[in-house]
Amino acid sequence: MTRLADNYDELGETLSMTEIVRLQDTLSKALVRRFEKKLALAFSDVAGSTAYFSKYGDEAGRKLQQRHTDLIGRVLPAASGRIVDTAGDGAFLCFPTLNGALKSLVELQRQISIDNDSRPPEHRLQVRIGVHFGPVLTDGALVSGDAVNFSARVASAAGLSEIRLSVAAYNELSDVALRLRCRKQKAVSLKGIDQPVELLLLDWLDPTIFPSSVRIDDQGEVKLPARDVVRFGRLREQDGEAANDIVLEPKDPAALNRISRWHFELHRKSTGFTLRSVSSSLTDVDGAAVQKGGEAPIRPGSKVKVGGVMTLEFLGDRWASHDATLMPDS
Repeated sequence: MTRLADNYDELGETLSMTEIVRLQDTLSKALVRRFEKKLALAFSDVAGSTAYFSKYGDEAGRKLQQRHTDLIGRVLPAASGRIVDTAGDGAFLCFPTLNGALKSLVELQRQISIDNDSRPPEHRLQVRIGVHFGPVLTDGALVSGDAVNFSARVASAAGLSEIRLSVAAYNELSDVALRLRCRKQKAVSLKGIDQPVELLLLDWLDPTIFPSSVRIDDQGEVKLPARDVVRFGRLREQDGEAANDIVLEPKDPAALNRISRWHFELHRKSTGFTLRSVSSSLTDVDGAAVQKGGEAPIRPGSKVKVGGVMTLEFLGDRWASHDATLMPDS
């Protein structure tokens, strides 16, 4: 094989067609052998950053982005993760193992929640996280390949404060506690991909503290959205937009006016949910009345009576146990 010269253009002009074909094959094999690795890949994107910049200005927006980057920096070392790139409101991360990646990303969401406790709602940070596992080309600094693009698409499908996983990431996951907290989601369309893709949602909140759903009388269970504030009331829409996250509709239409358009809110903090009454109508938590503006803690098993006509029971994950918690002491 002709030795490589410093001038690649000159080399291309001196090799025969057979030598070029052989060299291409040799280089392709060397590229895969030396630089292809399977890594856990993640994108963490700040939700609503464009609107935040527009409303509060460049300085506030840049501070929000920096909080995001700084909090990521806290959680990466434990899993040997690193920031590959940052662009605008997002960060591209890679990890040597999927288990380590998810533990770090759960901790990231927890650190964000703690940081948000001391901030007004309009300045809280919320991120969407997408995780994939697959082959990439990397020299230890750059990371490239179709798997990178796919992980970004997974992140785009995540909701506020969610961690979404590809099926490939879930299949690589060996941590039993983490696997039990993954839930299959309806297949979604992703940009650049012909067929709908099935993803999984990781319930990262501690199941011993945070209820995951609510049972409304005998009407079945409703999943609680992963938001800092979850609104409950009888009003379904206002000005063409959803008015409440959980719409309360009693079976008896005559009892409808016993429930306010906006009845109460669940506020999520790092230590758990707090119910805040926003109605003068009856709101009773575990047998104690909560007046308008008053608050009460909500845990798995808490029962809330609304307007004297509906009972809501907040439920923990049926798989939850002390061993399954995803918080740091697990």
